[in-house]
Amino acid sequence: MQRTLILLKPDAVEKAFTGKVISRFEDAGFKIRGCKMVRLDPTVLREHYAHIADKPFYPEVEKFMGSIPVIALVLEGDDIVAKMRDMLGVTDSHKAAPGTLRAEFGVDQMVNVAHASDSPETAEKEVKRFFTDAELFIY
Repeated sequence: MQRTLILLKPDAVEKAFTGKVISRFEDAGFKIRGCKMVRLDPTVLREHYAHIADKPFYPEVEKFMGSIPVIALVLEGDDIVAKMRDMLGVTDSHKAAPGTLRAEFGVDQMVNVAHASDSPETAEKEVKRFFTDAELFIY
């Protein structure tokens, strides 16, 4: 079993389709192991997006991701990192395959429903960045 971090982005929260997205995760058989609403401050965002923090477009990412609270989830399932990325579709919503969450709900490269961990190794780091052990549950 793998775990992955999902951040339901401000567009999902603001447009009130988080329930539909979470329902799709559960319908796919993924288990919620942690869930909370959080406002992402610039320090956390800079750490989380360190791989793009030096890019000219980063300030817009930080502004968007910090604009309103997001819903952070830890999901668990067999090969969940790859399955979740397939379920979401490619980052650019305009290029996402029909039937994916980003094709259905996304707007563009940044306003695209959710962040998902890109590898099992990254998922471990991201889960620890957003959740303490006491916030994760097995039932």
